[in-house]
Amino acid sequence: MNTEKSNKQRGRPPAFDHEEALEKALQVFWLRGYEGASMAELTEALGINRPSIYAAFGNKEELFRKALGKYLAGPVAYVAEAMNEPTSRQVVEKFLTKSAELLTNPNNPRGCMIVQGALSCGQGSELIQRELIAHRKGYEDALRQRFEFAQTQGDLPNSVNASDLAKYVATIHQGMSVQATSGATIEDLMAVVEVALKNWPASS
Repeated sequence: MNTEKSNKQRGRPPAFDHEEALEKALQVFWLRGYEGASMAELTEALGINRPSIYAAFGNKEELFRKALGKYLAGPVAYVAEAMNEPTSRQVVEKFLTKSAELLTNPNNPRGCMIVQGALSCGQGSELIQRELIAHRKGYEDALRQRFEFAQTQGDLPNSVNASDLAKYVATIHQGMSVQATSGATIEDLMAVVEVALKNWPASS
Protein backbone atom coordinates (compact mmCIF):
# COMPACT_ATOMS: atom_id res chain seq x y z
CA MET A 1 0.00 0.00 0.00
CA ASN A 2 2.74 2.41 0.95
CA THR A 3 4.70 1.35 -2.13
CA GLU A 4 1.70 2.08 -4.35
CA LYS A 5 1.26 5.50 -2.76
CA SER A 6 4.94 6.24 -3.20
CA ASN A 7 4.79 5.27 -6.87
CA LYS A 8 1.81 7.58 -7.42
CA GLN A 9 3.65 10.46 -5.80
CA ARG A 10 6.67 9.84 -8.00
CA GLY A 11 4.40 9.87 -11.03
CA ARG A 12 2.94 13.30 -10.31
CA PRO A 13 4.17 16.24 -12.39
CA PRO A 14 6.74 18.30 -10.50
CA ALA A 15 5.38 21.34 -8.69
CA PHE A 16 6.65 24.76 -9.76
CA ASP A 17 7.20 28.00 -7.92
CA HIS A 18 4.41 30.37 -8.95
CA GLU A 19 6.36 33.59 -8.32
CA GLU A 20 9.49 32.27 -9.99
CA ALA A 21 7.48 31.28 -13.05
CA LEU A 22 5.84 34.71 -13.15
CA GLU A 23 9.25 36.37 -12.95
CA LYS A 24 10.38 34.31 -15.94
CA ALA A 25 7.27 35.34 -17.86
CA LEU A 26 8.00 38.96 -16.97
CA GLN A 27 11.49 38.69 -18.42
CA VAL A 28 10.15 37.23 -21.68
CA PHE A 29 7.45 39.90 -22.09
CA TRP A 30 9.93 42.63 -21.15
CA LEU A 31 12.33 41.43 -23.82
CA ARG A 32 9.87 40.47 -26.58
CA GLY A 33 6.79 42.56 -25.91
CA TYR A 34 3.28 41.11 -25.76
CA GLU A 35 3.04 40.16 -29.42
CA GLY A 36 6.65 39.06 -29.78
CA ALA A 37 6.43 36.60 -26.89
CA SER A 38 5.12 33.32 -28.30
CA MET A 39 3.49 30.65 -26.16
CA ALA A 40 6.27 28.30 -27.22
CA GLU A 41 8.86 30.72 -25.85
CA LEU A 42 6.87 31.23 -22.66
CA THR A 43 6.47 27.50 -21.99
CA GLU A 44 10.18 26.98 -22.56
CA ALA A 45 11.14 29.86 -20.26
CA LEU A 46 8.73 28.84 -17.51
CA GLY A 47 9.58 25.16 -17.84
CA ILE A 48 5.93 24.10 -17.73
CA ASN A 49 3.43 23.08 -20.41
CA ARG A 50 0.54 25.12 -21.75
CA PRO A 51 -2.19 23.45 -19.67
CA SER A 52 -0.20 24.24 -16.52
CA ILE A 53 0.25 27.87 -17.61
CA TYR A 54 -3.47 28.23 -18.33
CA ALA A 55 -4.38 26.61 -15.00
CA ALA A 56 -2.01 28.81 -12.99
CA PHE A 57 -2.18 32.13 -14.84
CA GLY A 58 -4.94 32.02 -17.44
CA ASN A 59 -4.42 32.74 -21.14
CA LYS A 60 -1.55 34.72 -22.62
CA GLU A 61 -3.32 38.04 -22.10
CA GLU A 62 -3.96 37.26 -18.43
CA LEU A 63 -0.39 36.07 -17.96
CA PHE A 64 0.86 39.32 -19.44
CA ARG A 65 -1.28 41.38 -17.06
CA LYS A 66 0.03 39.42 -14.08
CA ALA A 67 3.61 39.91 -15.30
CA LEU A 68 2.93 43.62 -15.78
CA GLY A 69 1.60 43.83 -12.23
CA LYS A 70 4.83 42.29 -11.00
CA TYR A 71 6.79 44.82 -13.05
CA LEU A 72 4.84 47.74 -11.58
CA ALA A 73 5.19 46.47 -8.01
CA GLY A 74 8.87 45.61 -8.36
CA PRO A 75 11.28 47.14 -10.90
CA VAL A 76 9.38 50.42 -11.33
CA ALA A 77 8.15 50.88 -7.76
CA TYR A 78 10.61 53.77 -7.59
CA VAL A 79 8.19 55.92 -9.61
CA ALA A 80 5.75 56.21 -6.71
CA GLU A 81 8.65 56.66 -4.29
CA ALA A 82 10.03 59.54 -6.36
CA MET A 83 6.80 61.49 -5.92
CA ASN A 84 7.53 61.72 -2.19
CA GLU A 85 10.78 63.64 -2.66
CA PRO A 86 10.65 67.08 -0.97
CA THR A 87 11.04 69.24 -4.10
CA SER A 88 9.92 68.96 -7.71
CA ARG A 89 13.53 68.97 -8.86
CA GLN A 90 14.36 66.09 -6.54
CA VAL A 91 11.27 64.25 -7.76
CA VAL A 92 12.51 64.45 -11.34
CA GLU A 93 16.09 63.70 -10.37
CA LYS A 94 15.09 60.47 -8.63
CA PHE A 95 12.57 59.50 -11.31
CA LEU A 96 15.00 59.92 -14.21
CA THR A 97 18.10 58.66 -12.38
CA LYS A 98 16.39 55.46 -11.24
CA SER A 99 14.98 55.10 -14.76
CA ALA A 100 18.47 55.37 -16.27
CA GLU A 101 19.71 52.69 -13.88
CA LEU A 102 16.84 50.31 -14.65
CA LEU A 103 16.83 50.89 -18.41
CA THR A 104 20.51 49.91 -18.66
CA ASN A 105 20.62 47.23 -15.94
CA PRO A 106 22.50 44.26 -17.44
CA ASN A 107 20.43 41.84 -15.33
CA ASN A 108 17.22 42.81 -17.15
CA PRO A 109 16.13 43.40 -20.74
CA ARG A 110 16.95 46.93 -21.85
CA GLY A 111 14.30 49.60 -22.05
CA CYS A 112 10.94 50.05 -20.35
CA MET A 113 8.44 47.21 -20.57
CA ILE A 114 5.57 49.71 -20.76
CA VAL A 115 7.07 52.11 -23.31
CA GLN A 116 8.51 49.43 -25.58
CA GLY A 117 5.49 47.19 -25.14
CA ALA A 118 3.09 49.90 -26.30
CA LEU A 119 5.27 50.69 -29.31
CA SER A 120 5.53 47.06 -30.42
CA CYS A 121 1.81 46.20 -30.24
CA GLY A 122 0.11 45.76 -33.58
CA GLN A 123 -3.32 44.80 -34.89
CA GLY A 124 -4.96 42.25 -32.66
CA SER A 125 -3.32 43.63 -29.52
CA GLU A 126 -5.08 46.98 -29.33
CA LEU A 127 -6.53 46.27 -25.88
CA ILE A 128 -3.11 45.50 -24.40
CA GLN A 129 -1.68 48.56 -26.15
CA ARG A 130 -4.39 50.80 -24.67
CA GLU A 131 -3.70 49.42 -21.21
CA LEU A 132 0.03 50.06 -21.55
CA ILE A 133 -0.59 53.59 -22.81
CA ALA A 134 -2.90 54.17 -19.83
CA HIS A 135 -0.11 53.08 -17.46
CA ARG A 136 2.33 55.38 -19.23
CA LYS A 137 -0.18 58.23 -18.99
CA GLY A 138 -0.57 57.42 -15.31
CA TYR A 139 3.09 58.32 -14.72
CA GLU A 140 2.54 61.61 -16.50
CA ASP A 141 -0.58 62.38 -14.47
CA ALA A 142 1.28 61.63 -11.23
CA LEU A 143 4.02 64.05 -12.25
CA ARG A 144 1.48 66.74 -13.16
CA GLN A 145 -0.26 66.44 -9.81
CA ARG A 146 3.06 66.56 -7.98
CA PHE A 147 4.09 69.68 -9.90
CA GLU A 148 0.76 71.35 -9.17
CA PHE A 149 1.33 70.66 -5.48
CA ALA A 150 4.86 72.07 -5.80
CA GLN A 151 3.35 75.30 -7.10
CA THR A 152 1.16 75.62 -4.01
CA GLN A 153 4.32 75.28 -1.91
CA GLY A 154 6.24 77.93 -3.83
CA ASP A 155 8.61 75.26 -5.14
CA LEU A 156 7.64 75.89 -8.78
CA PRO A 157 6.67 79.26 -10.27
CA ASN A 158 2.99 79.62 -11.12
CA SER A 159 3.99 80.75 -14.60
CA VAL A 160 5.01 77.15 -15.37
CA ASN A 161 2.35 74.94 -16.95
CA ALA A 162 2.41 71.83 -14.74
CA SER A 163 0.80 69.67 -17.43
CA ASP A 164 3.35 70.68 -20.08
CA LEU A 165 6.20 70.16 -17.63
CA ALA A 166 4.94 66.65 -16.84
CA LYS A 167 4.74 65.87 -20.57
CA TYR A 168 8.31 67.14 -20.95
CA VAL A 169 9.64 64.83 -18.22
CA ALA A 170 7.60 61.87 -19.50
CA THR A 171 8.94 62.45 -23.01
CA ILE A 172 12.51 62.45 -21.69
CA HIS A 173 11.83 59.14 -19.96
CA GLN A 174 10.32 57.60 -23.09
CA GLY A 175 13.25 58.80 -25.19
CA MET A 176 15.70 57.34 -22.69
CA SER A 177 13.91 54.00 -22.98
CA VAL A 178 14.23 53.97 -26.76
CA GLN A 179 17.89 55.01 -26.52
CA ALA A 180 18.59 52.24 -24.01
CA THR A 181 17.21 49.58 -26.34
CA SER A 182 19.56 50.94 -29.01
CA GLY A 183 22.60 50.44 -26.79
CA ALA A 184 22.91 53.72 -24.87
CA THR A 185 24.95 53.40 -21.67
CA ILE A 186 23.95 54.68 -18.26
CA GLU A 187 26.49 57.47 -18.77
CA ASP A 188 24.71 58.47 -21.98
CA LEU A 189 21.35 58.58 -20.22
CA MET A 190 22.66 60.40 -17.16
CA ALA A 191 24.01 63.12 -19.45
CA VAL A 192 20.42 63.66 -20.62
CA VAL A 193 19.21 63.73 -17.01
CA GLU A 194 21.79 66.37 -16.12
CA VAL A 195 20.65 68.63 -18.97
CA ALA A 196 17.02 68.29 -17.86
CA LEU A 197 17.92 69.18 -14.28
CA LYS A 198 20.13 72.07 -15.34
CA ASN A 199 17.14 73.63 -17.12
CA TRP A 200 14.71 73.04 -14.26
CA PRO A 201 12.54 76.08 -13.43
CA ALA A 202 13.77 78.03 -10.43
CA SER A 203 11.49 78.15 -7.41
CA SER A 204 9.39 81.28 -6.94
